[in-house]
Amino acid sequence: MLKEKKIGIIGTGNMGEALIDGLIHSRSSVPENIICSDIRKDKLKSIREKYGITTKTNNIDVVKASDIIIYAIKPQIMTNILKETADYLDSSKLIISIAAGVPLSSIESCLNMELRLVRVMPNIAASVKEGASAIAPGGHVLKNDLQAAKAVFDSVGKSVIIEESLMDAITGLSGSGPAYIFLIVDALADAGVKMGLSRDDSLFLSSQTVLGAAKLLIDTKEHPGKLKDKVTSPGGTAIAGLHTLEEGGLRTTLINAVEAATHRAKELGEMMAKNFSEK
Repeated sequence: MLKEKKIGIIGTGNMGEALIDGLIHSRSSVPENIICSDIRKDKLKSIREKYGITTKTNNIDVVKASDIIIYAIKPQIMTNILKETADYLDSSKLIISIAAGVPLSSIESCLNMELRLVRVMPNIAASVKEGASAIAPGGHVLKNDLQAAKAVFDSVGKSVIIEESLMDAITGLSGSGPAYIFLIVDALADAGVKMGLSRDDSLFLSSQTVLGAAKLLIDTKEHPGKLKDKVTSPGGTAIAGLHTLEEGGLRTTLINAVEAATHRAKELGEMMAKNFSEK
């Protein structure tokens, strides 16, 4: 689906480069069909030499040459970049924004035109091709646009299609979620050290345990409660540990964390929308 399309990526930061790497290594696209831009000439040189793609310092060149345009930039500069490239955007192009907190309505208002817009919230695990991405369509997307967007982000992990009204919840769960898991792994590693394990062994075992548990959930498609029950035995070690976690309110704390992050995402989105309307 993507191999016939020219894909333009504005911004070659962590996520921009992750997408380039994913598209090429998954063979979803080919280097000669990918063009990217950045203000950092040294980064463009590195990207060009590493992946064999076309690079530009001018964002307009990317937009003009592309069928699919991905704005992989910070939300703070989104307005300026949109206005810079506006004259070269039209309904023949699929436009994907991964600018965190920027609603599709703000982009449409800024550009004052009907475009095939898609908003995506990826997460940091895209850099190791295990990203969790949520894709929300705008009102003017065509039949195959969501499939194309999904193909792009499936090249760096897995993706789901949602309504944009749920994007704040996605931000609170999978967007911020890696930070929660890093904290849990760090705490488990500390616990292993307390019990006499070396730091390296404890951190490895904690990380591998989280990875293995996640893979079991995904591969078996079993409910986490059912898998939990398989690990616990009457009077055993796991149930003793689980009792302590429940006593400490781990479940409630994680729910509260996602809720708090969701509310904060909503606040930031409202601030971003206000900033867009004032520019």
